[in-house]
Amino acid sequence: MPCDPQILRQVPLFALLDDDEIAVLAGQVAMRTFAMRQRIYRIGEPGGSAYVMVSGSVEVTTIDEDNQDVTVDEPGTGDFFGFASMMDGMPHQTNATALSETVCIEVQQDDIAHLVARKPHAALDMLTVLGRQMHATQHLVRVRAARNPNEVIEQEATVGDRLADAVAGFGGSWTFILAFVAILVVYATINVVLRGAAWDPYPFILLNLFLSMLAAVQAPIIMMSQNRQDTKDRLRSELDFDVNRRAAAEIQALSRKITVLADKMDDIEAFVRPTRT
Repeated sequence: MPCDPQILRQVPLFALLDDDEIAVLAGQVAMRTFAMRQRIYRIGEPGGSAYVMVSGSVEVTTIDEDNQDVTVDEPGTGDFFGFASMMDGMPHQTNATALSETVCIEVQQDDIAHLVARKPHAALDMLTVLGRQMHATQHLVRVRAARNPNEVIEQEATVGDRLADAVAGFGGSWTFILAFVAILVVYATINVVLRGAAWDPYPFILLNLFLSMLAAVQAPIIMMSQNRQDTKDRLRSELDFDVNRRAAAEIQALSRKITVLADKMDDIEAFVRPTRT
């Protein structure tokens, strides 16, 4: 099915193309319709084609080290998926599945090559858009890497968690120790001075009861705080691992894109240089 040029104008990668360049590209690409749960491409399949979302929904997944499906992208309208494999000609590294009836634009490497051959300056426009996307990706990596685990932990904390932390923090401070010692000294002194009129004469049985009750309540609260600290440490380690894994994936993707862009720049120079001379 031929592609409507107006649809191509909604694709960010083609946003800078003029009317003639859009018309050339529209004559090359094709519209594809996928049924619900239909597989668009699989891991390992030849990567000669990429797709642009027009309508519907698509889930792009990969398989992790535990052989579990992991969602890596859910492209929206106008977004590309499978683009890197199309550009470098390598097999797809992900699976793409239509979650509902989906309409996509299928773009092949030959379509881009034909456009560049007919309109060399179109490649410069697309490279400009790709450069902006790379800057946005780099900013996203920096933002993700700069997330504060303490802020994430505090957002997930309940009232009981905060109360347990406050009690454990106060109970383990010098303020509590000095105040508690002062109360004990005053309590014992008063009861010793009053002698027969004391409400809790030596050996301070009532005081022992209060101390036992305090220990019975304080111990579980401290244990709750320790359990919460274990949760904090585990969450921090998970966040660190997640950030490191994402950073590694983004660096690899950027490296591949830079290599592809360098190759395309050489091709552009080869096309543009004769027109300038």
